[in-house]
Amino acid sequence: MSALSTTFRSLKYYNYRLYFVGQSISLIGTWMERIAINWLVYSTTHSALMLGVVNFAGQIPTLLLSPYGGTISDRHNRYKILLTTQIAAMIQASVMATLVILHIYSMPAIICLSIVLGVINAFDTPSRQSLMIKLVEDKNDLQNAIALNSSMVNLARMVGPAVAGILLTTVGTSICFLLNALSFIAVITSLLFMKLPSMEVKKVTVSVWAGLKQGYNYLKQAHDIKLMILLMACTSFFVMPYSTLMPVFAKDIFHGDAGTYSMLNSVSGLGSLIGAIYMATLKNTGNIKRIVVFACAMFSAGLGIFAWCNNIWLALLFIMPAGAGAMMQIAATNTFVQTTVSDEMRGRVISYYVMAFMGMQPLGSFLVGLGGHYASVRVILCIQGVAGLLTAIVFGMLFKKSAARELQHEKDLPLTGIEAQ
Repeated sequence: MSALSTTFRSLKYYNYRLYFVGQSISLIGTWMERIAINWLVYSTTHSALMLGVVNFAGQIPTLLLSPYGGTISDRHNRYKILLTTQIAAMIQASVMATLVILHIYSMPAIICLSIVLGVINAFDTPSRQSLMIKLVEDKNDLQNAIALNSSMVNLARMVGPAVAGILLTTVGTSICFLLNALSFIAVITSLLFMKLPSMEVKKVTVSVWAGLKQGYNYLKQAHDIKLMILLMACTSFFVMPYSTLMPVFAKDIFHGDAGTYSMLNSVSGLGSLIGAIYMATLKNTGNIKRIVVFACAMFSAGLGIFAWCNNIWLALLFIMPAGAGAMMQIAATNTFVQTTVSDEMRGRVISYYVMAFMGMQPLGSFLVGLGGHYASVRVILCIQGVAGLLTAIVFGMLFKKSAARELQHEKDLPLTGIEAQ
């Protein structure tokens, strides 16, 4: 088997191909709107604080509701939940597009619609991630499927901002919102054409909150999964909210326009795509904990250096490896959780992962926006990079300690059977 066919081996599955194509189109629209809404907010208010507020509003429901969404995912048909949330997201995007096209939007309206999307995502993401294992028939290809999914996300992250930059500087913001609403047709169509095996949902007698407690207790026992999720939570809080400040860097530091902002996001997306493709080429997960720690350090160091770049081309040179490190950490953590967790706890544990990944970002985004309002954005971004590096060092030591503890535990186990002879 050639290296190319090995890297893209998950695409041989019919359902996964449909998912891959539909999500690719939809995510390009999502990134176009994300660029457009941040640029619209900053160009209208000229406030880093307002950027932080809007990002906070869009992501805080994930922190509050994703564990509940994961429990619902374990108790009901994940495919039906995903189809429902995608239709709801298309309606939300259509309302947002209508307001912008008619020029009747306001900051309160944008914040309210961002909250609505955050609520939808709190139920969408755990179901989407949990459904992944049903889209590939061979579990050995799950890691590749997750990595390819990350590649697709980051291809969209590269293409979406590039297209948005062109449209923002030539046509205006309205078209970006309209195209995002239309892009949901692709993912909904792909879901409707899937041929999935019947999904048996075990009848559950315990309450939703009891199910949440079961997921929490499971995490306490699964030490390495717990460390992975905690590391993701710290990275999401300290480092990932850097994107909140990118419109400020584009407009005030590099004295650019919407094209400059989209270029920063596209080059970061290119780095993320490279990182995701690297993860797709891995054949086993033996060194995945080491990869996660290294990726966190690379992400943080890249941002710390980017913060002090005065030349836009030099800045792009450092934001690319930062994007690669971010995506390597996300893909590796997702892979580790998906391939380690027991199936009956999948939705609940993934919901805690989603809460760590997406739920901690709004808190960080608000603080970063607040810091950027009162202090230099260069200083704030540098502080984020240093905090991320310290996080990587601490968790690197914790993973080593965990490995030593497991090794000692194995040595302490009594010999049985053939080993005792």
